[in-house]
Amino acid sequence: MARIVMKFGGTSVADIARIRNVARHVKREVDAGHQVAVVVSAMAGKTNELVGWVHEASRAEGSSLNIYDAREYDAVVASGEQVTSGLLALVLQSMGVHARSWQGWQIPLKTDNSHGAARIEDIDGSFLIQRFEEGQVAVIAGFQGIAPDNRITTLGRGGSDTSAVALAAAVKADRCDIYTDVDGVYTTDPRIEPKARRLGKISFEEMLEMASLGAKVLQVRSVELAMVHKVRTFVRSSFVEPDAPGMGDFDNPPGTLICDEEEIVEQQVVTGIAYAKDEAQISLRRVADRPGVSAGIFGPLAEASINVDMIVQNISEDGGTTDITFTVPSGDVKKALSVLEKVRETIGFDAIQHDDGMSKVSVIGIGMRSHAGVAASAFRALADKGINIRAITTSEIKISILIDGPYTELAVRTLHSVYGLDKQ
Repeated sequence: MARIVMKFGGTSVADIARIRNVARHVKREVDAGHQVAVVVSAMAGKTNELVGWVHEASRAEGSSLNIYDAREYDAVVASGEQVTSGLLALVLQSMGVHARSWQGWQIPLKTDNSHGAARIEDIDGSFLIQRFEEGQVAVIAGFQGIAPDNRITTLGRGGSDTSAVALAAAVKADRCDIYTDVDGVYTTDPRIEPKARRLGKISFEEMLEMASLGAKVLQVRSVELAMVHKVRTFVRSSFVEPDAPGMGDFDNPPGTLICDEEEIVEQQVVTGIAYAKDEAQISLRRVADRPGVSAGIFGPLAEASINVDMIVQNISEDGGTTDITFTVPSGDVKKALSVLEKVRETIGFDAIQHDDGMSKVSVIGIGMRSHAGVAASAFRALADKGINIRAITTSEIKISILIDGPYTELAVRTLHSVYGLDKQ
Protein backbone atom coordinates (compact mmCIF):
# COMPACT_ATOMS: atom_id res chain seq x y z
CA MET A 1 0.00 0.00 0.00
CA ALA A 2 1.28 3.44 -0.95
CA ARG A 3 0.21 6.99 -0.21
CA ILE A 4 -0.48 9.10 -3.30
CA VAL A 5 -1.54 12.70 -3.91
CA MET A 6 -3.23 13.07 -7.31
CA LYS A 7 -3.68 16.50 -8.87
CA PHE A 8 -5.98 17.27 -11.83
CA GLY A 9 -5.83 20.53 -13.78
CA GLY A 10 -8.60 22.61 -15.33
CA THR A 11 -8.75 20.82 -18.69
CA SER A 12 -8.99 17.47 -16.88
CA VAL A 13 -12.12 18.61 -14.97
CA ALA A 14 -13.61 20.87 -17.66
CA ASP A 15 -17.08 19.31 -17.48
CA ILE A 16 -19.00 16.51 -15.76
CA ALA A 17 -17.93 13.91 -18.33
CA ARG A 18 -14.27 14.68 -17.67
CA ILE A 19 -14.84 14.73 -13.92
CA ARG A 20 -16.28 11.20 -14.26
CA ASN A 21 -13.12 10.20 -16.12
CA VAL A 22 -11.00 11.68 -13.32
CA ALA A 23 -13.02 9.70 -10.80
CA ARG A 24 -12.14 6.49 -12.67
CA HIS A 25 -8.44 7.33 -12.32
CA VAL A 26 -8.92 7.89 -8.60
CA LYS A 27 -10.94 4.69 -8.15
CA ARG A 28 -8.19 2.69 -9.89
CA GLU A 29 -5.71 3.74 -7.21
CA VAL A 30 -8.20 3.18 -4.39
CA ASP A 31 -9.01 -0.31 -5.67
CA ALA A 32 -5.27 -1.04 -5.70
CA GLY A 33 -5.28 -0.42 -1.94
CA HIS A 34 -3.51 2.95 -1.94
CA GLN A 35 -4.29 5.87 0.37
CA VAL A 36 -5.33 8.75 -1.87
CA ALA A 37 -5.79 12.51 -1.63
CA VAL A 38 -6.93 14.43 -4.71
CA VAL A 39 -6.22 18.10 -5.44
CA VAL A 40 -8.31 19.79 -8.13
CA SER A 41 -8.21 23.02 -10.09
CA ALA A 42 -11.24 25.02 -11.20
CA MET A 43 -12.97 23.86 -14.39
CA ALA A 44 -11.23 25.19 -17.52
CA GLY A 45 -12.04 28.85 -18.10
CA LYS A 46 -13.85 29.28 -14.78
CA THR A 47 -11.06 31.22 -13.03
CA ASN A 48 -10.88 33.73 -15.89
CA GLU A 49 -14.65 34.16 -15.70
CA LEU A 50 -14.51 34.77 -11.95
CA VAL A 51 -11.66 37.28 -12.34
CA GLY A 52 -13.72 39.08 -14.98
CA TRP A 53 -16.65 39.31 -12.58
CA VAL A 54 -14.38 40.79 -9.88
CA HIS A 55 -13.17 43.47 -12.29
CA GLU A 56 -16.68 44.25 -13.43
CA ALA A 57 -18.11 44.44 -9.91
CA SER A 58 -15.29 46.62 -8.54
CA ARG A 59 -15.23 49.12 -11.41
CA ALA A 60 -17.06 52.34 -10.58
CA GLU A 61 -19.75 53.25 -13.09
CA GLY A 62 -18.25 55.23 -15.95
CA SER A 63 -14.68 54.43 -14.88
CA SER A 64 -12.09 52.26 -16.62
CA LEU A 65 -10.02 51.69 -13.46
CA ASN A 66 -9.86 48.20 -11.94
CA ILE A 67 -9.14 48.77 -8.25
CA TYR A 68 -10.44 46.05 -5.97
CA ASP A 69 -10.06 44.61 -2.47
CA ALA A 70 -7.62 41.70 -2.86
CA ARG A 71 -9.27 39.86 0.04
CA GLU A 72 -12.61 39.83 -1.76
CA TYR A 73 -10.85 38.89 -5.00
CA ASP A 74 -9.59 35.74 -3.25
CA ALA A 75 -13.02 34.99 -1.75
CA VAL A 76 -14.56 35.03 -5.23
CA VAL A 77 -11.82 33.38 -7.27
CA ALA A 78 -11.29 30.51 -4.80
CA SER A 79 -14.88 29.38 -5.38
CA GLY A 80 -13.95 27.75 -8.69
CA GLU A 81 -11.96 25.00 -6.99
CA GLN A 82 -14.66 24.61 -4.33
CA VAL A 83 -17.20 23.71 -7.03
CA THR A 84 -14.88 21.17 -8.67
CA SER A 85 -13.96 19.45 -5.40
CA GLY A 86 -17.62 19.05 -4.45
CA LEU A 87 -18.58 17.68 -7.86
CA LEU A 88 -15.72 15.16 -7.90
CA ALA A 89 -16.60 14.00 -4.37
CA LEU A 90 -20.21 13.44 -5.49
CA VAL A 91 -19.14 11.43 -8.54
CA LEU A 92 -16.78 9.29 -6.44
CA GLN A 93 -19.56 8.63 -3.92
CA SER A 94 -21.84 7.51 -6.76
CA MET A 95 -19.12 4.99 -7.72
CA GLY A 96 -18.98 3.56 -4.21
CA VAL A 97 -15.80 5.40 -3.13
CA HIS A 98 -15.76 6.88 0.37
CA ALA A 99 -14.91 10.49 -0.54
CA ARG A 100 -15.37 13.93 0.97
CA SER A 101 -14.48 17.39 -0.31
CA TRP A 102 -12.35 19.80 1.70
CA GLN A 103 -11.36 23.43 1.19
CA GLY A 104 -7.86 24.74 1.77
CA TRP A 105 -8.81 26.42 5.03
CA GLN A 106 -10.23 23.18 6.42
CA ILE A 107 -6.95 21.25 6.14
CA PRO A 108 -5.67 23.88 7.10
CA LEU A 109 -3.20 25.03 4.46
CA LYS A 110 -1.73 28.10 6.16
CA THR A 111 -0.33 30.97 4.08
CA ASP A 112 0.93 34.50 4.54
CA ASN A 113 -1.25 37.58 3.95
CA SER A 114 -0.24 38.16 0.30
CA HIS A 115 -3.71 37.91 -1.21
CA GLY A 116 -3.70 36.81 -4.84
CA ALA A 117 -0.15 35.44 -4.62
CA ALA A 118 0.10 33.91 -1.15
CA ARG A 119 3.02 31.74 -0.05
CA ILE A 120 2.43 28.53 1.89
CA GLU A 121 3.82 28.72 5.42
CA ASP A 122 2.64 25.50 7.06
CA ILE A 123 0.50 22.40 6.58
CA ASP A 124 -0.24 19.97 9.39
CA GLY A 125 -0.56 16.61 7.65
CA SER A 126 -2.22 14.88 10.63
CA PHE A 127 -5.74 15.83 9.47
CA LEU A 128 -5.31 14.10 6.11
CA ILE A 129 -3.50 11.13 7.61
CA GLN A 130 -6.48 10.62 9.92
CA ARG A 131 -8.77 10.62 6.85
CA PHE A 132 -6.52 8.06 5.18
CA GLU A 133 -6.78 5.79 8.21
CA GLU A 134 -10.57 6.05 8.00
CA GLY A 135 -10.43 4.87 4.39
CA GLN A 136 -11.52 8.24 3.02
CA VAL A 137 -10.41 9.88 -0.21
CA ALA A 138 -9.92 13.56 0.59
CA VAL A 139 -10.84 15.72 -2.43
CA ILE A 140 -9.14 19.06 -1.81
CA ALA A 141 -9.67 22.42 -3.50
CA GLY A 142 -6.28 23.49 -4.79
CA PHE A 143 -4.92 27.01 -5.28
CA GLN A 144 -6.12 28.23 -1.88
CA GLY A 145 -5.32 28.46 1.82
CA ILE A 146 -6.00 30.58 4.86
CA ALA A 147 -4.14 33.68 6.06
CA PRO A 148 -3.28 34.56 9.69
CA ASP A 149 -6.40 36.79 9.81
CA ASN A 150 -8.60 33.78 8.87
CA ARG A 151 -9.31 35.12 5.39
CA ILE A 152 -9.19 32.85 2.32
CA THR A 153 -6.08 33.36 0.19
CA THR A 154 -5.15 32.17 -3.29
CA LEU A 155 -1.67 31.10 -4.38
CA GLY A 156 -1.51 32.72 -7.81
CA ARG A 157 -1.81 31.16 -11.23
CA GLY A 158 -0.79 27.51 -11.29
CA GLY A 159 -1.20 27.36 -7.52
CA SER A 160 -2.96 23.98 -7.58
CA ASP A 161 0.32 22.30 -8.55
CA THR A 162 1.93 23.98 -5.56
CA SER A 163 -0.94 22.89 -3.28
CA ALA A 164 -0.55 19.28 -4.39
CA VAL A 165 3.21 19.10 -3.87
CA ALA A 166 2.98 20.85 -0.49
CA LEU A 167 0.27 18.43 0.66
CA ALA A 168 2.33 15.48 -0.58
CA ALA A 169 5.28 16.71 1.48
CA ALA A 170 3.06 17.22 4.55
CA VAL A 171 1.68 13.66 4.52
CA LYS A 172 5.00 12.12 3.39
CA ALA A 173 3.37 10.71 0.25
CA ASP A 174 5.24 8.14 -1.79
CA ARG A 175 4.46 10.15 -4.90
CA CYS A 176 2.61 13.19 -6.20
CA ASP A 177 0.94 12.53 -9.57
CA ILE A 178 0.24 15.67 -11.61
CA TYR A 179 -2.37 14.81 -14.26
CA THR A 180 -2.56 17.23 -17.15
CA ASP A 181 -3.37 17.36 -20.87
CA VAL A 182 0.08 16.09 -21.88
CA ASP A 183 1.52 12.66 -21.16
CA GLY A 184 4.83 13.76 -19.70
CA VAL A 185 7.84 16.04 -20.07
CA TYR A 186 9.40 16.10 -23.52
CA THR A 187 12.91 16.88 -24.73
CA THR A 188 11.41 19.99 -26.32
CA ASP A 189 8.04 21.28 -27.52
CA PRO A 190 6.59 18.56 -29.83
CA ARG A 191 4.68 21.26 -31.72
CA ILE A 192 8.02 22.62 -32.95
CA GLU A 193 10.01 19.39 -33.20
CA PRO A 194 7.92 16.30 -34.02
CA LYS A 195 10.91 14.12 -33.09
CA ALA A 196 10.77 15.31 -29.46
CA ARG A 197 10.78 12.37 -27.05
CA ARG A 198 9.02 11.88 -23.75
CA LEU A 199 11.50 11.60 -20.91
CA GLY A 200 11.19 8.69 -18.49
CA LYS A 201 12.94 10.62 -15.72
CA ILE A 202 14.22 14.14 -15.21
CA SER A 203 15.97 15.64 -12.19
CA PHE A 204 14.41 18.32 -10.03
CA GLU A 205 17.12 20.80 -11.09
CA GLU A 206 16.58 20.17 -14.79
CA MET A 207 12.80 20.45 -14.46
CA LEU A 208 13.17 23.69 -12.51
CA GLU A 209 15.30 25.14 -15.29
CA MET A 210 12.89 23.96 -17.99
CA ALA A 211 9.86 25.32 -16.12
CA SER A 212 11.49 28.71 -15.53
CA LEU A 213 12.78 28.93 -19.11
CA GLY A 214 9.52 28.40 -20.94
CA ALA A 215 8.27 24.81 -20.52
CA LYS A 216 4.64 25.04 -19.38
CA VAL A 217 4.18 21.50 -18.01
CA LEU A 218 4.63 22.46 -14.35
CA GLN A 219 4.49 25.66 -12.35
CA VAL A 220 7.92 26.83 -11.14
CA ARG A 221 6.99 27.12 -7.45
CA SER A 222 5.72 23.54 -7.38
CA VAL A 223 9.03 22.24 -8.76
CA GLU A 224 10.98 24.30 -6.20
CA LEU A 225 8.86 22.81 -3.42
CA ALA A 226 9.26 19.28 -4.74
CA MET A 227 13.04 19.73 -4.89
CA VAL A 228 13.30 21.11 -1.36
CA HIS A 229 11.17 18.33 0.15
CA LYS A 230 12.28 15.60 -2.31
CA VAL A 231 8.71 14.84 -3.36
CA ARG A 232 8.84 12.33 -6.22
CA THR A 233 6.50 13.88 -8.79
CA PHE A 234 4.97 12.13 -11.80
CA VAL A 235 3.61 14.06 -14.79
CA ARG A 236 0.82 11.97 -16.35
CA SER A 237 -2.06 12.41 -18.81
CA SER A 238 -5.64 12.35 -17.57
CA PHE A 239 -6.81 11.72 -21.14
CA VAL A 240 -5.35 8.22 -21.31
CA GLU A 241 -8.03 5.66 -20.43
CA PRO A 242 -7.79 4.87 -16.69
CA ASP A 243 -7.68 1.12 -17.42
CA ALA A 244 -5.16 1.38 -20.30
CA PRO A 245 -2.14 -0.95 -20.10
CA GLY A 246 0.38 0.19 -17.51
CA MET A 247 -1.79 2.90 -15.94
CA GLY A 248 -2.08 0.91 -12.71
CA ASP A 249 1.65 0.09 -12.56
CA PHE A 250 2.79 1.88 -9.42
CA ASP A 251 6.53 1.57 -10.06
CA ASN A 252 6.61 2.51 -13.75
CA PRO A 253 3.38 4.05 -15.10
CA PRO A 254 3.33 6.04 -18.36
CA GLY A 255 4.59 9.56 -17.84
CA THR A 256 7.71 11.36 -16.60
CA LEU A 257 9.11 11.02 -13.10
CA ILE A 258 10.68 14.17 -11.63
CA CYS A 259 13.07 12.97 -8.95
CA ASP A 260 16.40 13.37 -7.21
CA GLU A 261 19.46 13.24 -9.45
CA GLU A 262 20.63 10.08 -7.63
CA GLU A 263 17.68 8.13 -9.06
CA ILE A 264 18.83 8.76 -12.64
CA VAL A 265 21.37 6.03 -13.33
CA GLU A 266 22.35 7.00 -16.88
CA GLN A 267 22.59 10.77 -17.09
CA GLN A 268 22.40 12.43 -20.50
CA VAL A 269 24.71 15.35 -21.22
CA VAL A 270 21.73 17.38 -22.47
CA THR A 271 18.19 16.56 -21.33
CA GLY A 272 16.08 19.15 -23.13
CA ILE A 273 15.74 22.37 -25.09
CA ALA A 274 13.43 25.08 -23.72
CA TYR A 275 12.49 28.40 -25.28
CA ALA A 276 10.71 31.61 -24.37
CA LYS A 277 9.40 34.04 -26.96
CA ASP A 278 8.55 37.73 -26.57
CA GLU A 279 11.80 38.78 -24.96
CA ALA A 280 13.12 42.32 -25.37
CA GLN A 281 16.69 43.57 -25.24
CA ILE A 282 17.53 46.90 -23.62
CA SER A 283 21.01 48.46 -23.91
CA LEU A 284 22.37 51.42 -21.96
CA ARG A 285 25.27 53.01 -23.86
CA ARG A 286 28.31 54.66 -22.31
CA VAL A 287 27.30 54.23 -18.70
CA ALA A 288 29.61 55.82 -16.13
CA ASP A 289 31.75 52.95 -14.79
CA ARG A 290 31.73 53.43 -11.02
CA PRO A 291 30.61 51.47 -7.92
CA GLY A 292 26.85 51.38 -7.40
CA VAL A 293 25.85 51.87 -11.03
CA SER A 294 24.41 48.36 -11.43
CA ALA A 295 22.38 48.78 -8.25
CA GLY A 296 21.16 52.14 -9.56
CA ILE A 297 19.90 50.45 -12.72
CA PHE A 298 18.48 47.15 -11.52
CA GLY A 299 17.19 48.30 -8.12
CA PRO A 300 14.48 50.59 -9.56
CA LEU A 301 13.55 47.93 -12.14
CA ALA A 302 13.06 45.39 -9.35
CA GLU A 303 10.96 47.85 -7.36
CA ALA A 304 8.76 48.22 -10.46
CA SER A 305 8.34 44.38 -10.52
CA ILE A 306 10.16 44.09 -13.84
CA ASN A 307 11.87 40.74 -14.24
CA VAL A 308 15.38 41.24 -15.63
CA ASP A 309 17.00 38.14 -17.08
CA MET A 310 20.16 38.03 -19.21
CA ILE A 311 22.73 40.71 -18.33
CA VAL A 312 25.85 41.48 -20.38
CA GLN A 313 28.38 44.21 -19.55
CA ASN A 314 31.19 45.47 -21.80
CA ILE A 315 33.88 47.72 -20.34
CA SER A 316 35.36 50.40 -22.61
CA GLU A 317 39.06 50.45 -23.42
CA ASP A 318 39.74 53.42 -21.19
CA GLY A 319 37.74 51.90 -18.34
CA GLY A 320 35.72 55.06 -17.87
CA THR A 321 32.42 53.89 -19.34
CA THR A 322 30.60 50.64 -19.94
CA ASP A 323 27.70 49.33 -22.02
CA ILE A 324 25.09 47.28 -20.14
CA THR A 325 22.63 45.08 -22.02
CA PHE A 326 19.83 43.04 -20.43
CA THR A 327 16.53 41.40 -21.32
CA VAL A 328 12.99 41.87 -20.00
CA PRO A 329 9.63 40.46 -21.12
CA SER A 330 8.38 42.39 -24.16
CA GLY A 331 5.28 43.47 -22.26
CA ASP A 332 7.47 45.31 -19.72
CA VAL A 333 9.55 47.33 -22.19
CA LYS A 334 7.61 50.61 -21.92
CA LYS A 335 7.57 50.44 -18.14
CA ALA A 336 11.30 49.63 -18.04
CA LEU A 337 12.19 52.52 -20.34
CA SER A 338 10.10 54.88 -18.22
CA VAL A 339 11.86 53.73 -15.03
CA LEU A 340 15.30 54.14 -16.61
CA GLU A 341 14.58 57.64 -17.93
CA LYS A 342 13.67 58.72 -14.39
CA VAL A 343 17.07 57.64 -13.04
CA ARG A 344 19.08 58.70 -16.11
CA GLU A 345 20.82 61.64 -14.44
CA THR A 346 21.59 59.66 -11.32
CA ILE A 347 23.11 56.75 -13.25
CA GLY A 348 24.74 58.72 -16.01
CA PHE A 349 24.41 57.15 -19.47
CA ASP A 350 24.32 58.60 -23.00
CA ALA A 351 21.60 56.58 -24.72
CA ILE A 352 19.01 53.79 -24.41
CA GLN A 353 18.41 51.33 -27.22
CA HIS A 354 15.89 48.53 -27.30
CA ASP A 355 14.83 45.69 -29.60
CA ASP A 356 11.59 43.72 -29.29
CA GLY A 357 10.80 40.32 -30.74
CA MET A 358 13.73 38.42 -29.26
CA SER A 359 13.61 34.78 -28.11
CA LYS A 360 15.63 32.93 -25.51
CA VAL A 361 16.57 29.33 -26.33
CA SER A 362 18.11 27.24 -23.55
CA VAL A 363 20.06 23.99 -23.48
CA ILE A 364 19.58 22.11 -20.19
CA GLY A 365 21.25 19.03 -18.72
CA ILE A 366 22.89 17.90 -15.48
CA GLY A 367 25.49 16.06 -17.57
CA MET A 368 27.01 19.43 -18.53
CA ARG A 369 28.80 19.50 -15.20
CA SER A 370 31.20 16.80 -16.32
CA HIS A 371 31.37 17.34 -20.09
CA ALA A 372 33.32 19.99 -22.00
CA GLY A 373 32.38 21.46 -25.36
CA VAL A 374 28.61 21.59 -24.88
CA ALA A 375 28.44 25.35 -25.43
CA ALA A 376 30.83 25.25 -28.39
CA SER A 377 28.61 22.67 -30.12
CA ALA A 378 25.59 24.96 -29.75
CA PHE A 379 27.39 28.03 -31.06
CA ARG A 380 28.82 26.17 -34.04
CA ALA A 381 25.47 24.61 -34.96
CA LEU A 382 23.65 27.96 -34.81
CA ALA A 383 26.37 29.66 -36.84
CA ASP A 384 26.04 26.99 -39.53
CA LYS A 385 22.33 27.89 -39.80
CA GLY A 386 23.07 31.62 -40.03
CA ILE A 387 21.54 32.40 -36.63
CA ASN A 388 23.12 35.39 -34.89
CA ILE A 389 23.57 35.22 -31.09
CA ARG A 390 22.70 38.46 -29.26
CA ALA A 391 23.61 37.41 -25.70
CA ILE A 392 24.65 34.34 -23.72
CA THR A 393 24.27 33.33 -20.09
CA THR A 394 25.35 30.06 -18.49
CA SER A 395 25.10 28.07 -15.29
CA GLU A 396 26.32 24.61 -14.27
CA ILE A 397 23.45 22.88 -16.07
CA LYS A 398 22.18 25.51 -18.53
CA ILE A 399 23.18 27.60 -21.53
CA SER A 400 20.73 30.34 -22.57
CA ILE A 401 21.11 32.09 -25.92
CA LEU A 402 19.27 35.23 -27.04
CA ILE A 403 18.37 35.30 -30.75
CA ASP A 404 16.02 37.12 -33.10
CA GLY A 405 12.48 35.79 -32.73
CA PRO A 406 11.92 34.59 -36.33
CA TYR A 407 14.73 32.04 -35.89
CA THR A 408 13.23 30.42 -32.75
CA GLU A 409 11.87 27.24 -34.30
CA LEU A 410 14.94 26.68 -36.45
CA ALA A 411 17.22 27.13 -33.42
CA VAL A 412 15.16 24.69 -31.30
CA ARG A 413 15.18 22.02 -34.01
CA THR A 414 18.89 22.55 -34.69
CA LEU A 415 19.93 22.21 -31.04
CA HIS A 416 17.57 19.29 -30.47
CA SER A 417 19.32 17.46 -33.29
CA VAL A 418 22.92 18.43 -32.54
CA TYR A 419 22.70 16.87 -29.07
CA GLY A 420 21.03 13.71 -30.36
CA LEU A 421 17.76 14.29 -28.53
CA ASP A 422 15.79 13.08 -31.56
CA LYS A 423 17.31 9.60 -31.12
CA GLN A 424 16.30 6.91 -28.63
